[in-house]
Amino acid sequence: MSIRIRMTVLAVTGLLVAGCTSGGNEGATTAAPSATTPPATADAKPSETAAVPPLPAALTGQRPDWKRCEAPESGQRPGPEWRCATVKVPLDHAKPEGATTPVALIRKEATDKDGRIGSLLFNFGGPGASGVDILPQAATEYAKLGERYDLVGFDPRGVGGSAGVVCRDDAEQAAAEASVDLTPDTAAEEAAYLKDNTAFGAGCARRSATVLPHTTTTATARDLDLVRQVLGDDKLHYFGMSYGTQLGGTYAHLFPSRVGRLVLDAVVDPTADTAGHARHQTVGFQRALDNYLKSTGEDPKAGTQRIARLLKKLDRAPLTVGDRRLTEGLALTGIAVTLYGQSNWPLLTQALADAEQGRGGALLELADYYNDRDAKGHYATQSHSQRAISCADSSERPTAAEAKALLPEFRGLSPVFGAFLAWDTAGWCANWPVKGERSTPEASAPGAAPILVVGTTGDPATPYEGAEKMAKELGDGVGILVTNKGEGHGAYGTSACVTKKVDAYFLKGTVPAYGTTCS
Repeated sequence: MSIRIRMTVLAVTGLLVAGCTSGGNEGATTAAPSATTPPATADAKPSETAAVPPLPAALTGQRPDWKRCEAPESGQRPGPEWRCATVKVPLDHAKPEGATTPVALIRKEATDKDGRIGSLLFNFGGPGASGVDILPQAATEYAKLGERYDLVGFDPRGVGGSAGVVCRDDAEQAAAEASVDLTPDTAAEEAAYLKDNTAFGAGCARRSATVLPHTTTTATARDLDLVRQVLGDDKLHYFGMSYGTQLGGTYAHLFPSRVGRLVLDAVVDPTADTAGHARHQTVGFQRALDNYLKSTGEDPKAGTQRIARLLKKLDRAPLTVGDRRLTEGLALTGIAVTLYGQSNWPLLTQALADAEQGRGGALLELADYYNDRDAKGHYATQSHSQRAISCADSSERPTAAEAKALLPEFRGLSPVFGAFLAWDTAGWCANWPVKGERSTPEASAPGAAPILVVGTTGDPATPYEGAEKMAKELGDGVGILVTNKGEGHGAYGTSACVTKKVDAYFLKGTVPAYGTTCS
């Protein structure tokens, strides 16, 4: 199984520090409409340059039926202040009078009714993170915003309660995780790697045929605009994190006149193609690893080589953990997840020390958290949705030969992460059953209101340079760059300075100067 280093804000911070609780709850297992045969290869291209027919009144005139929320499969039922509803959106926006697909919503109404500004929609990244599941868990961070905004989470199409994509069952997932080498060294390992990735896509096509060709970010941005109308807002107020910044940039490009107050935190570079994103993450995760090693007093070069030797040893001889094995790929995943936040670094110190002594439990538990595997061996499906959205978005399908050509450069950039991310360029969308939309997304938004673009200098998954590119792409006077000098994936809630500026923007409309720096 290919495990891309996920662009998601809700990492281990605060969830594992109390004792390495395994199993995330960012996904859901609501199955999309199934089919016995895969769909014909389709080209999902709802283009911003194409004339899209207007939406019918039956969709724009919907009134959500807000009810008490049920408990997600992997979490607790939200409190009574939260209400859930489902809105219908066109399955294909080019055919708005045709079939529809659901978008699941959750809402907590503003506490200051007299001072209410409107709805504030959140996307927590992934792609594939369930806003319906995450927002109630994270809501204390947004309590101040919740005074004057209705806080609204949603599952993008192909995620969770919105016809969530499902590609394989738990047994298939576990077997691939245990047996497929994510950095193949031999012809046999390479063939098995590519075969598994092809099988993953074929499983998506069998189980989620109806929605799979329509999971593009462009389609979700159009869904957002319909949700805005249904909620009764003239403008979209939106907080996007990680992949959510790509969605926010796409919305601004499609609907610049409908941009209200938008914040993009932990920003995806809109100018990067498949190899570019992999290169950025190779640099970003190595940069974060270097910063971690410096914090322990170890020379980054020596520490990196030490970790690389451990991974190579695990590639040859995985560690036994009960009835499971800590492989090189799982160890790498466990290392990566701790780099999403500086408060996780002590976990990495202990997990590495254990593994070097032949004890792989801590790294395996960290990997399980990232892979959404619970203690009973059940996997959530965020990774399924993530790949479906990514491969519907990107028209690029790098070959194994092209991935191997990247290996010398990527290994030079990071002896720890380089080979994994180079190979991932070919494995991620290998023989994907749906054609992708384009090589890079569009984010230019001339005439839009100012949009805050927040980049953190030590961000591993969406390196700071992406924020600079996004601000430039949005356009002069639109993209307002705010720099956070710090560590981790995302700044709001961890940087008091950034949090204060974002709150002032959302609550008072105060736009900071371009290039404002927090440290």
